[in-house]
Amino acid sequence: MAYVVNGSTIECDDHGYLVNQDDWNREVAEAIAQEDGVTLNQRAWDIIEYLRDEYFNNNGNQPNERNMVKHFKEFWNDASVDAKALYESFPRGPAKQASKIAGLPETKRKGGY
Repeated sequence: MAYVVNGSTIECDDHGYLVNQDDWNREVAEAIAQEDGVTLNQRAWDIIEYLRDEYFNNNGNQPNERNMVKHFKEFWNDASVDAKALYESFPRGPAKQASKIAGLPETKRKGGY
């Protein structure tokens, strides 16, 4: 499996996760999102940027949904943020689907908590 972005072939594994994280950029994210049927709005980009920051600047951390909810309640200054709000951007799971679109490795964690 591979994604084609601007004439370049981007390799991915059988689940659609990038083989080489250095291949990632916003255009690649858009291609992966389109393949997954996801529209990337500002909140989706906030989630992607948060996951990338956590992974690359926090020793490979891949936050679960509970930690993501806590972060975005504060980040978006919205006490009503819950897991449902994250699933609106990433219906197949904000931790897994957003990580895939963010060009990160597949998390092996089960569930959101």
